[in-house]
Amino acid sequence: MARFRNDYNEFTKRGSEILAIGPDSTSRFLEYWAEEKLPFVGLPDPGHAAARRYRQEVNLFKLGRMPLVCVVDADGMIRYAHYGASMSDIPENKILLGVIDQLNAASK
Repeated sequence: MARFRNDYNEFTKRGSEILAIGPDSTSRFLEYWAEEKLPFVGLPDPGHAAARRYRQEVNLFKLGRMPLVCVVDADGMIRYAHYGASMSDIPENKILLGVIDQLNAASK
């Protein structure tokens, strides 16, 4: 999450927003967001409804949900999806920012 926090201004100046969804309860999300001082939105998904909808892999041998990073356009269409193979398999911000730049350029 720190990676997204550190570049949050780069995302917002492109007109995008970060939404992090996780399996924790609302109270745990609030604790974590306060501890980490995260400027973006966190959505608790303890019932796994969002995880199922987007086919996020759950692997108990690898500590739970595998990372899923999506770029969704203004119409709600997924324009980029990365399904992680491990907890550390998360694309670099420059890749995500590049996708956003391409979407912004195409919409002009």
